[in-house]
Amino acid sequence: MSERSEDGLTHLDEHGNAKIVDVSAKQVTTREAVATARIRMKPETLEVLTRGTAKKGDVLAVARVAGIMAAKKTPELIPLCHHIALTSVTVDFEVASDGVVIKTFARARDRTGVEMEALTAASIAALTIYDMLKAIDREMTIDGVRVLEKRGGKTDFSQA
Repeated sequence: MSERSEDGLTHLDEHGNAKIVDVSAKQVTTREAVATARIRMKPETLEVLTRGTAKKGDVLAVARVAGIMAAKKTPELIPLCHHIALTSVTVDFEVASDGVVIKTFARARDRTGVEMEALTAASIAALTIYDMLKAIDREMTIDGVRVLEKRGGKTDFSQA
């Protein structure tokens, strides 16, 4: 059972010290999460991306693999995340008039959710796009990183 600190946070003990949440009493269920991020860029940068003429290669293919790899490494990047056995991660892209919308999906059968894995995948996919195109557009911006849906466990959530 997860204990909460005075202010209701489960990652802090009663003295305010960081701790990993004890999830041993939780049920193993299928946990799913959908997250999104957006990278905005100049029209000429978007044209390079959509034509596939970036000097570093296929930007979206590399960003997809980076997002999947990042989801698998989430507990190495975010100190209080649990190691969970992901059963599925997808990273999809929608080209918009001002950039790219990234949508990620993560699934596991475990005792805790996969929101952080979906968010990490979306964030790293966006950062990879930035990295691959920064030579032609240093004014790109990343925003809108958020969870759209969460299923499984005690609470479900949908913002989609």
